[in-house]
Amino acid sequence: MSKKTIIVFSGDYDKVMAAFIIANGAAAMDDEVTMFFTFWGLATLRKPTNGAKVGGKPKSTLQKGFSMMLPPSPEKLGLSKFNFGGLGQMMMKKVMKSEHVMTISELIASAQEQGIKMIACTMSMDVMGIRAEELIDGIEYAGVATYLGEADEANVNLFI
Repeated sequence: MSKKTIIVFSGDYDKVMAAFIIANGAAAMDDEVTMFFTFWGLATLRKPTNGAKVGGKPKSTLQKGFSMMLPPSPEKLGLSKFNFGGLGQMMMKKVMKSEHVMTISELIASAQEQGIKMIACTMSMDVMGIRAEELIDGIEYAGVATYLGEADEANVNLFI
């Protein structure tokens, strides 16, 4: 068994989708996979809140701003190119559905079923004003040292 790590820095739908396709593919080949979500990539792990307030320590004005700028769930991420105010993502999802391609939410569920380790960067969470209560269940929380420990043991390290 070999080990793979993926840093998910991007919050773009197509890039996040690629990260999960690679991660799921590696796990299906019996590789140990760790995904480290930082900065804009943290939006991938947000659970839909439907406008509900999250408790805990109050957020600073900047943290509130960052939190509001991030999409509220992975299915609301925009495309890296040709997003057209969300229209591009809608068109892509339509094609994906007709071609029986899994959505990001389905890819996340598959990753969890396959035991892919998903780590939310705690430093980025602090900067972006994201609380653990806002993120999906079944993930870990750690800093860059934890990721680097995983990367030291991996034969493939990707930054997406």
